[in-house]
Amino acid sequence: MHDHRSMTPRGWLDPLDRISEILFGLIMALTITNSLGIAQHGDADIKTLLAGALGCNLAWGAIDAAMYLMVQFSDRSRAILSLESLHRAAEGSEARRIIAEALPPVVASALREDDLDRIDQRLRALPNLSKQPLRREDWLAAIGVFLLVFLSTFPVVIPFMFVGNAWLALRISNAVAVGMLFLSGYALGRHSGTSPWKVGLAMIALGVMLVLVALALGG
Repeated sequence: MHDHRSMTPRGWLDPLDRISEILFGLIMALTITNSLGIAQHGDADIKTLLAGALGCNLAWGAIDAAMYLMVQFSDRSRAILSLESLHRAAEGSEARRIIAEALPPVVASALREDDLDRIDQRLRALPNLSKQPLRREDWLAAIGVFLLVFLSTFPVVIPFMFVGNAWLALRISNAVAVGMLFLSGYALGRHSGTSPWKVGLAMIALGVMLVLVALALGG
């Protein structure tokens, strides 16, 4: 089965997944704060920018946590249904088909019929699985996902708390976001087997482009 389609909570601290979510959160925070500046024609109130940035971070953390629970629910339900189908199926070609369909295509293509038969025997020996797809560990992991995403994008909000000038606070916030985009992109490159510098610089280019667009539109 797919790496996170298991009967235990998937690794919610998986580097690629979490770095990707942090990147999306940073891009969203950068976009929202600049959009508020554009909407107020460069005269944004510091409280408005602070509320917008905080709201963005909270919303993205909540959305990511909800998506995590949805994936867990879907994947575990699918695994339970696959195992029930296997128990109802006769041993042989039908059982092998069910197992092969539940595995990643690359893995399934590398297995022979006798390999699938051995997997079939081991799966049939498993006890009946719980009908409750979401467990306490899933809810705790979802809370962890929310906190990780919110706290990782919180530095973008800090300038609005300590700088009284809205324009200056927005520019400092932009710089913080672009810097964090580089760091996150660099980390993403390291964990994905791509050049860290290329990914990091690409994230800088994206962040700078968003800021320049906002400035051109009056933000």
